[in-house]
Amino acid sequence: MHYDASGLQVLSRQECLDLLAAAEIGRIVFTDRALPAVQPVNYVLDGENIVIRTAKGSKLAAATRHAVVAFEADEFDTHERTGWSVTAVGHARAVLEPEEISRLAALPLEPWAPGGRDHYIVVAVEQVTGRRITAARAS
Repeated sequence: MHYDASGLQVLSRQECLDLLAAAEIGRIVFTDRALPAVQPVNYVLDGENIVIRTAKGSKLAAATRHAVVAFEADEFDTHERTGWSVTAVGHARAVLEPEEISRLAALPLEPWAPGGRDHYIVVAVEQVTGRRITAARAS
């Protein structure tokens, strides 16, 4: 295992992807009117792509078209003082092809927020980094 200067375990690309696949909630970071914006979303990992459902006319849908975005997911146990955090960066795109929409609709991705969520955004994970703090390191 490799640790960074802060004593956190550095995760491999595969470990990061495995953790992203196991989580359900993350935060997408995008640009809104030239300012950084962060929005919590539920998602699913499809291969090495992050898939999000949103409303077609939403701010998120408009802001992420062909944009570079960041995505972060994490899990922490505050009592045990353990956890992990993974950050992915990649290009986001709107899904327009009916065949791909049908395939993505079959994924286990049910929106939590009310209202229609018939627009799919796919983020191709180009860079991914992650860190983990374990009980042994937390003490």
